Amino acid sequence: MGNREDLLAGARRCLVEKGWARTTVRDISAAAGVSMAAIGYHFGSREALLNAALVESMREWGDQVGAAMAAAGDADAAPAERFQALWEQLIASIGEHRTLWLANLEALVQAEHSPELREQLVAGQREGRRGMAAHLADGDEADLAEREVRTVGSVHLALLLGVMVQWLNDPGQAPTAAEILAGLRTLGARFEDPSPASGTEVGH
Repeated sequence: MGNREDLLAGARRCLVEKGWARTTVRDISAAAGVSMAAIGYHFGSREALLNAALVESMREWGDQVGAAMAAAGDADAAPAERFQALWEQLIASIGEHRTLWLANLEALVQAEHSPELREQLVAGQREGRRGMAAHLADGDEADLAEREVRTVGSVHLALLLGVMVQWLNDPGQAPTAAEILAGLRTLGARFEDPSPASGTEVGH
């Protein structure tokens, strides 16, 4: 690898070990085996380098989510079975690639102070919503109605981030794939519109 790639690899290692705020220029230089001056030459600043490392981690995280969706169950299985299989894959990915999932949270925090990083995250978020909606709808992303993206895709992305936090913080009590499915079924039944009583009108 060249100095730039070494610096990115070193910065990613520091993000895992120390986090964004506690990582210094000296830390990155030591982890990468590259001079501190090279950080300014290739990236301009410590912040720009760490943001680039976060973006790289987020791309890899997105690839892991996509791989989990692609591996989720038999295409001929019932929708509920496929949904549970998807969540089994996603939960397994959290355990196997914990540092990537943690980098996602780190990026969300740092994006508050970096317009460029936020722009990258927003683009990935929009792409993720559409991809999840397409997977759950068994359709092509290009054919999806915007309503499906903003409802199915948005809710599933919110569910993914919430479950991720629970598994990272408290894996012993975090929900299983079966429990997630059961919870959604319970909520769906609770919010289902009641059928109007036969022969009656509102106000009578």
